[in-house]
Amino acid sequence: MRVYVLNQRKEPLMPTTPSKARKLLKQGKAKVIKREPFTIQLLTATGETKQDITLGVDAGSKAIGLSVTTDKDELFSAEVELRNDIVDLLSTRRQNRRTRRNRLRYRKPRFLNRVGSKNKGWLAPSIENKINTHLKVISKIYEILPISKTIVEVASFDIQKIKNPDIQGKEYQQGEQLDFWNVREYVLFRDGHKCQGRKGCKNKILNVHHIESRKIGGDSPNNLITLCENCHEDYHDGRLKLNLKRGQSFRDATFMGIMRWSFYNRLKEIYPNVQMTYGYITKNTRIVNGLPKEHRIDALCISGNLSVKQSEYWYYIKQIRKHNRQIHKANILKGGKKKLNQAPYEVKGFRLFDKVKYKGQECFIFGRRSSGYFDLRKLDKVVVHRSASYKDLELIQKSNSLLIERRSAG
Repeated sequence: MRVYVLNQRKEPLMPTTPSKARKLLKQGKAKVIKREPFTIQLLTATGETKQDITLGVDAGSKAIGLSVTTDKDELFSAEVELRNDIVDLLSTRRQNRRTRRNRLRYRKPRFLNRVGSKNKGWLAPSIENKINTHLKVISKIYEILPISKTIVEVASFDIQKIKNPDIQGKEYQQGEQLDFWNVREYVLFRDGHKCQGRKGCKNKILNVHHIESRKIGGDSPNNLITLCENCHEDYHDGRLKLNLKRGQSFRDATFMGIMRWSFYNRLKEIYPNVQMTYGYITKNTRIVNGLPKEHRIDALCISGNLSVKQSEYWYYIKQIRKHNRQIHKANILKGGKKKLNQAPYEVKGFRLFDKVKYKGQECFIFGRRSSGYFDLRKLDKVVVHRSASYKDLELIQKSNSLLIERRSAG
C-alpha cells in the first residue's frame, strides 16, 4: 500500500510507506488530506527528490484504465466505470418536455431556432461528459503524484498505418509482427469479435482468415474476415462453404476515434509531455507477457514499464450523477396524477451515495427512507444491508460524483 504525500504548498511528492506516514502523523509533522486514496500533507519542509513517473491511460467509452509507474514500482492502479445513461436521460427529458408543451398549449413548429447555436468542435453531451471525466480523473492523479510523462491509447488500431504501411515514426519501430497485429485488431473490431462463418458458433478462439490467398489479395483488411477456429479448419478441409464480400469502409473506425482523439488533443493543451499509442501495440504487449485482459493491466502495458512490481491494491472508481432535479416521475398514475420523484436531500444527516461504515464494513448508501433506514451496498452492488438504521452508521466521506473503493489485486 502507498501513502501519497503533498508538501507544504500542496504540491505532490513521491509516495511513502504506511509506517513512515504513521510516524509523521504521530509527531505532528503531517495531517490527513484525503482518506481514499490515503493522502497526507507535510507541515514542515523536507527533501523533494522526485523520480521519472509515467502515467498510462487506457481511454474508453465505458471504462478507463489508469496505471502510474516508475522503473521499479507501480505507484497507482485504477479502473473507472463511466456513465452510460446520459442519452437515455436526455431522451426522457425531451419526451416529457414535448408532452408538457402539447398538453398546455399549441405552438407552431420552429425548425430553424437552433441554427448557429452549436460552436465549432461541438460534441454530443454523452461524449462531452466522457471526455470531461477522463480529464477530471487524470487531474486527480496529478494532484497526488508528480507525473513526468503521460501516454494515452488513442485508438484500437492505426488507420493511417493500414492505408500506408510505409509510414514512419517512433511508435511504429516495434518489430515486424506489430503491422499484422494492427490489421488483425481492426478486422476483429469490424466484425464485432464474432465468427462470420456459421451462426451461433460457441468457439471463442478467433482466427483472421484470408478470403483470397495472401499472394493475390495480400493482408489488406478487405481481404480478411473473422472465423472461429472450428469454422476455419472446416473451410480449409472443404466441409464449409462461405459467401464472402470484400470492400469494408473505415467509417466505423473513424467514429470510434472521435472521443479519444478529442480527449487526447485537450490533454496536450493542459499537460506537458503527452504521448500516444495504439491498442494493437497494447494487445500485443499484453499477450506476449501473458497478462490478463483488464483495463488497469492495459494501462500498465501502455506505461511501458512491464518489469515493475505491481501494486498490491487498486482502486475501483464509479461515476454517478450529482443531482436528480426531476420533480415528478415519468409514469402517470391513475387519475392523471404524477408521483413526486424528489426525495429529501438529507435523511438523518446522510445523503445518497455517502460512504459509511456499518459494523466494521465500509459501503455506500444506495437507497434511503425518510424514517432513517438505508440500503447499503458495495460499488459492485453487493448488498451489505437492505434496511440499516442510521444509528448504526458512521459517516466516512460525503458523496461525490466519483465514488472510490480500494480492492486487493490478489
